[in-house]
Amino acid sequence: MLAKTISCSVIGIDGWLIQVEVDVSNGLPVFSTVGLPDGAVRESKDRVKAAIKNCGYKFPAKRITVNLAPADIRKEGTGLDLPIALGILEATQTLTKTKKGSYCILGELSLDGGVHKVAGVLPAVFAARRQGLTGVIIPHENRDEAMLMAADLAIITVSSLQDAVEFLAGIKEIAPLQASPGDDVDIGHNYEVDFSEVKGQAHVRRGLEIAAAGGHNIILSGPPGGGKTMLAKRFPTILPAMSREEILETTKVYSVCRKLHQTVNILGVRPFRTPHHTISEAGLIGGGTIPQPGEVSLAHNGVLFLDELPEFKRSVLEVLRQPLEDGEVSIARANMSLTFPAKFTLIAAMNPCPCGFLGDNRNKCSCTETDIKRYKAKISGPLLDRIDLHLEVPSLAYKEMSSASSGESSADIKTRVDKARKIQLRRYADVGGVYCNSQMSNRHIDKYCQLRSDSKRLLEKSVDRLGLSARSYHRVLKLARTISDLEAIHDIETRHVAEAVQLCRSIQSTS
Repeated sequence: MLAKTISCSVIGIDGWLIQVEVDVSNGLPVFSTVGLPDGAVRESKDRVKAAIKNCGYKFPAKRITVNLAPADIRKEGTGLDLPIALGILEATQTLTKTKKGSYCILGELSLDGGVHKVAGVLPAVFAARRQGLTGVIIPHENRDEAMLMAADLAIITVSSLQDAVEFLAGIKEIAPLQASPGDDVDIGHNYEVDFSEVKGQAHVRRGLEIAAAGGHNIILSGPPGGGKTMLAKRFPTILPAMSREEILETTKVYSVCRKLHQTVNILGVRPFRTPHHTISEAGLIGGGTIPQPGEVSLAHNGVLFLDELPEFKRSVLEVLRQPLEDGEVSIARANMSLTFPAKFTLIAAMNPCPCGFLGDNRNKCSCTETDIKRYKAKISGPLLDRIDLHLEVPSLAYKEMSSASSGESSADIKTRVDKARKIQLRRYADVGGVYCNSQMSNRHIDKYCQLRSDSKRLLEKSVDRLGLSARSYHRVLKLARTISDLEAIHDIETRHVAEAVQLCRSIQSTS
């Protein structure tokens, strides 16, 4: 007898529906799986056999052939256990399906027949919806993750093989997951840190506010102990709340990478990734024989913080160019080429010199001019040219450190950032793929960053004096647009351009 079920395999971060064909015929007892299965899929035969027996069903002592179609796509993971087991039971007429509709089935089987959590459930749900299936049957442990799509198709959760058999046979009714009220997922913002804890550094906080409002990249430069890391860790507290689409995109990446935990199945807070400077190119950008997302993709819709930037290998830093420019990263291997999302805000921190005290009023720098040049040369000009703001973080004076007064809270700053982002969302409502000022292309800049004659003259002088590149010129316009949005002013005024030029000046001198 031949039986067919539908499952899913994840390639990159996208789900591909797989036809699981099971043929049970007379012959010597053999269990073979074909269709480019990996080691975990080939091992499923032992889990499936034990699960079927321990659930009280009869395992056929016949020749069993499992074909995973299409046969030219590599199948990975343990999610095919459950559909293979159901296919065997259907092929031996132990299971007679009465449930109408077609379901995509995923689940790892334990030896006692339990169904356990698998990676890549969210991409599978997307694929099932895209192909117009009735619904999906998934492990109960994946219910919170799949809840995001409960309004779009029927999501059935099971805890055992027996639950799945009885549901498909019509013996047991399992109610589909119900969508949460409203379109948006409940998002928590209980951060343990706050900008009110930051002493002094008013100009740096202003720069971070501009960066949050427009989605701009930042580099913080200053002596050790000035507060660079402290400021960077508080940056997510002033970012706008994630939209439903952003939550889906980010959770999808973490689902594929097995980064979701029992207590956190939905990424409702923007990710904040802090890789160590010893990270490899593949760890940062993604890679492997079967390419997997790297830190830039795990920071998608969030923040990537690179502390001690010059300590990273130059080759590692250079791979950041594409994601910073395009918001995605492409990885090519001999057997496939994959593209992962990588729209993130980059925050980099560095010392001004190897010893860290160049320009510090309280400590003398011991570095030679050659040492300083060699240190700064570790960061290429093209990479610096892709960073919008360069903020100097000086050491604090005693009065500032000992001051009892608290600074402005993250909530107050976030209120202004949210207003600026809403202005940008209205502006780019008809522009696909653009949600904030940093994502504007040259065509959009020409349309939305018109300058008056006095602002043009100021910008012209700045370009000639500072030797700004074409990319830097466009960066100034984007920053000026964001500054005007923070003031809710439609036109870009001269003071907005002046502040934007000031924020870009240090980059030119550093590079």
